[in-house]
Amino acid sequence: METGIRHTHLLTVILFLTIYLIKTILLLMNKEEALAKFSKGFKVPEMIISVLFLATGVYMMTQLPEIKSLLIIKISAVFLSIPLAVVGFKKKNKILAVLSLLLIIGAYGLAEMSKKQKSKSMEGITESNVNGHELYTASCGKCHGEDGKLNLMGAKDLSTSTMDLTARIEIIKNGKNAMTPFSGMLNEEQIKAVAEYTETLK
Repeated sequence: METGIRHTHLLTVILFLTIYLIKTILLLMNKEEALAKFSKGFKVPEMIISVLFLATGVYMMTQLPEIKSLLIIKISAVFLSIPLAVVGFKKKNKILAVLSLLLIIGAYGLAEMSKKQKSKSMEGITESNVNGHELYTASCGKCHGEDGKLNLMGAKDLSTSTMDLTARIEIIKNGKNAMTPFSGMLNEEQIKAVAEYTETLK
């Protein structure tokens, strides 16, 4: 469920950005008839996207307290962009329309920042570090938890996993669903050390 919510949240930000980009371009090019037609055709989807964005954003704030402040700013930016866009497009005010678009772009940028913030704990990891516990804590602990039972954002309960070592290595290396692939962040020896450590959580 958490994986779907996270993906839905990111998708709504991208869709919001796309809709507002098209509308702003049409307004700036003085294509009033095309703008009216596009706005009418996307009125209901735009409302659905807005509701989904806010609902998934609030849910993620409860699940990811470490990026709560980023999410609050992001949701506020989108929330503020809506009335600006309504007035801007209704009154054909290009400045308000552009300002609304910039707020949406800012929200998308914050979505990317929240992704990077999740992997910030990996910065202190060197290629020579093969301590499975330390590597696990830095790369996996936020979602799986110290004991492997946290289940945050769709992470599996490692204490009940029946996977063998080879399967664990493959998942750590390539990722699965919302899980980040670590093949570019950890070397083969480190990935094996993490996999071996996760076996001790059973």
